[in-house]
Amino acid sequence: MLSEGLGLCYQPGVTTILDGKLIGQELREDVAKRVAAFTLKYGRKPGLHVVLAGADPASAVYVRNKEKSAHEAGFDGHVHRLQSDVSQEALLGIVERLNSDPNVDGILVQLPLPAHLNESAVLKAISAAKDVDGFHALNVGALWSKTPGLVPCTPRGCLYLLKRAEVKLSGARALVIGRSNIVGKPVAGLLLNESATVTIAHSRTQDLKERCLEADIIVAAVGIPRLVKGDWIKPGAAVIDVGMNRDEHGKLCGDVDFASAKERAGCITPVPGGVGPMTIAMLLDNTLLAAVAREAATVR
Repeated sequence: MLSEGLGLCYQPGVTTILDGKLIGQELREDVAKRVAAFTLKYGRKPGLHVVLAGADPASAVYVRNKEKSAHEAGFDGHVHRLQSDVSQEALLGIVERLNSDPNVDGILVQLPLPAHLNESAVLKAISAAKDVDGFHALNVGALWSKTPGLVPCTPRGCLYLLKRAEVKLSGARALVIGRSNIVGKPVAGLLLNESATVTIAHSRTQDLKERCLEADIIVAAVGIPRLVKGDWIKPGAAVIDVGMNRDEHGKLCGDVDFASAKERAGCITPVPGGVGPMTIAMLLDNTLLAAVAREAATVR
């Protein structure tokens, strides 16, 4: 029997494909309008600075996309491209300079960092007020205590897609597959804050299929290609696939077997074109939120 009252995702026989490209573009256009109003009011553009250390190909692509989207939305964006052998001291020096720059509202250090760098120390060094990735301990604590703070972009994008699909979160059974600090844990916190009943699973969870079949909402973020099969999904469930993998043929795919899952899910995100575009849109929104908060603090 299908759960009741869970919005568009529970129309019998209908599967909604959540188009992250389209929804993300709509959000970016909305952000651009608010950026224009901010610029007119305060006489400056919101500033987003990205630090890229090394030459990881995937990171380089992500950063180019972020840079392009930021400029299109009217931000004053800049990328600090550093050599792979940059020292910890030099990287921390750049972060500290950006912390103290009044024209910088958002700081993002692209991960992963080269192996010789202390990732935890770098993320800790970013001012919590400018931490638009939402990874600083103060922002993590704010999320779990349900107080104002900057929320990680990908989890925010997941929640936005669920709300856009009119999925009723309060009282729903949500299963988050993945326990990373970047996606799994924060998306679980966001769902809890919406009064969902949340279970966190991972690659070592026993009876994972049974846990999936109980869930009204599945967020897959474990990094295993096509782990979640169609017959693991409760008919009508909402499925958010955060995975970004390459299968045995080198083809891009998610953590969910999309072809079989879409036959049972009420709504589902594709890979690519689902959660990915939402991450950049939320990064821009986070930066604008940070800029507004800093201006408000200055007025006080």
